[in-house]
Amino acid sequence: MKVPFLDLSLQHRALREPALAALAATYDATRFCLGKDVEDFEKNFGVTLGYPRVLGMNSGTAPLHVACMIAGFGPGDEVVTAPFTFISSAWGINYVGATPVFADIEEGTFNLDPARVAAAITPRTKGIIVVHLFGQPARMDEIMAIARRHQLFVIEDCAQAVGAKYRGAPVGIIGDAGTFSFYPTKNLGGCGEGGAFVSRREDVQTKARHIRVHGSDRRYYHDIVGGNFRMDGFQGALLNVKLPHLARWTARRQEIARRYLGGIKLADVRLPEQPAYGPSVFHQFTIRHPRRDTLREHLAKHEVGTDLIYPVPLHLQKCYAPLDRGAGSFPGAEQAAATCVSLPIFPELTDAQVDHVIATINTF
Repeated sequence: MKVPFLDLSLQHRALREPALAALAATYDATRFCLGKDVEDFEKNFGVTLGYPRVLGMNSGTAPLHVACMIAGFGPGDEVVTAPFTFISSAWGINYVGATPVFADIEEGTFNLDPARVAAAITPRTKGIIVVHLFGQPARMDEIMAIARRHQLFVIEDCAQAVGAKYRGAPVGIIGDAGTFSFYPTKNLGGCGEGGAFVSRREDVQTKARHIRVHGSDRRYYHDIVGGNFRMDGFQGALLNVKLPHLARWTARRQEIARRYLGGIKLADVRLPEQPAYGPSVFHQFTIRHPRRDTLREHLAKHEVGTDLIYPVPLHLQKCYAPLDRGAGSFPGAEQAAATCVSLPIFPELTDAQVDHVIATINTF
């Protein structure tokens, strides 16, 4: 039985007719940059997931950049973030001239270890970027306590955690700003690039709105230096078609994860932890095994797709060589990169396919 790691065509085939109708309506009305489709999505996203204010943007990286601009990070400032994540989590820090400072991760959740964050704080620290990796909320109580103690601006990178909650609160509005990605592979994915910015703070959201459109609140008048971070109308239209299905898709991801958690019995496999403070929405289901590469070969032989997310921690990327944090600097992140493998987990998987993955792992 063949089990792909991900097959986006299944979801898009099922939504083809309403998606094409939505695109046609946007095309005919020439609502190409922001406009009604984006405004509708912003409203629907907020109502569906519990956000008081939402701004659609043109990628998942864009709101991270905007958040760093609003925070006032700049040359000489340090911002703490995780070394085990996609590199966009750190890009915004560099874009504004500040320096990323990495803090190691917890073994069980792959998220920032609050104790390591506290140890990384210096007089130059101005903020923290928390990544809710693989859909699992990070330990926000401890992280926010550190931030309040040192008066730090907290950005939540929720690119992989749409719909996740921490102690009942939607991720993204616990800190000062929250960012989302609608890259096609995400739990709520567009047909191209897209992102969103949220905040519980009206002053932060107002500034983000101005920055999004060239620092302007009215045409041709520019009060601050901004950029072009606008979501296009086609993405807003498509995301409006997909959003009503998100709860069902999330529930299916969590059901697949429960099957994995209950069925995988292979010795030496470490399964993802399930903290009581907030369940994962399982953008990825990532396990660890000391013979990861051989296990992956075994799975491939039985037509089970897998992926390595992420094989190189950020501090070991060539672009961050000037930070001079070589091998051994963050053993938690390095161990994760060396032993992790992600299994198929997307809503269209059948129970038979999931059982095949489990059985194949257990016969390794």
